[in-house]
Amino acid sequence: MTADEIRGTALGSAPVPLSVLDLVTVGAGSTATDALRTSVALSRFTESRGFHRYWVAEHHSMPGVASSSPAVILAHLAAHTDRIRLGSGGVMLPNHAPLVIAEQFGTLEAMAPGRIDLGLGRAPGTDGATAAALRRTDTLNEGADDFPQQLVELTRFLDDDFPDGHPYRRIHAIPGPIQATTPGGVQSPHRPPVWLLGSSGFSARLAAALGLPFAFAHHFSAQNTVPALELYRESFRPSEVLDEPYALIGVSTLAADDEREARRQVRATALNMIRLRTGRPGLFPDPDEAEKHEFTPYEEEFVRSWGGNIVHGTAEEVRDGLDALQKRTGADELMLTSHAHRGELRLRSYELIADAYGLPTAEVSLG
Repeated sequence: MTADEIRGTALGSAPVPLSVLDLVTVGAGSTATDALRTSVALSRFTESRGFHRYWVAEHHSMPGVASSSPAVILAHLAAHTDRIRLGSGGVMLPNHAPLVIAEQFGTLEAMAPGRIDLGLGRAPGTDGATAAALRRTDTLNEGADDFPQQLVELTRFLDDDFPDGHPYRRIHAIPGPIQATTPGGVQSPHRPPVWLLGSSGFSARLAAALGLPFAFAHHFSAQNTVPALELYRESFRPSEVLDEPYALIGVSTLAADDEREARRQVRATALNMIRLRTGRPGLFPDPDEAEKHEFTPYEEEFVRSWGGNIVHGTAEEVRDGLDALQKRTGADELMLTSHAHRGELRLRSYELIADAYGLPTAEVSLG
């Protein structure tokens, strides 16, 4: 594994590499099939414009988010793209046996050699009851002590290097490095780079201690961004993976041809989050629905606060906002996530941002 698999290249006038986080949003009046078709079109478009990587995030029991199976979606995207890095942003490791994840991402690596990232989080990506159903236990084991142990086990499976005497010494994740050492084997020993994801200081500290790249969820934990990145950089220990820190931040963005339309979409995004946080998740609402909704004073404050962390407006306003955010945080990469009830609006947002930064252009069929 080389650092080049982690570090991207800034193109055009962008201050750092630009990437994409996709929640496979399902809007009112649309289906999961529609959302997944948008994801294919979006991955192909952003690849054509020089975005560095395209990640999907694991969520469960949310009607408006069709990304419950990242590995399945990534396999589909791998079949429709050629160069862009694909990965999880992330897989919620406590929901799965480490061997299963090692096999899934070993398979993805075999499908798209040298293009797969494995981003890992320790949150459930859902409510407690759903997490219990996923794990088939009433004990969620989400304590700080469990995740590092699971991470070590997963890394051992990926590298096929359990020590002698370990109960898993004779268990091998396939596809994986064991195939390269089997008589007659020609399987590449390469495996996907591991990223740690977080929205607080825990994963920042762990990523730093292990010398791993770090992805911070600025899009829903903006108040913790700068402290977490500072902790990561100050605590970083060089490793075989990285000789210096590398951190990206997830940023909610929405560029539109009309500033008013951008504001309407952001208000709908806030309504979606209000419903989610009050235990009423649904399909992503239409802005017309959001305009008709009678927001309580508390909800209006939430709209103001939540919308304040979404970089939105015209292409120029979004570009200036992203530049300012990168300068303030020192992020090495910006991973943009755009939410709108219609897929074409999300595609248009990335097109406007690419144009604003003068990213390379290429012909691509979005059919």
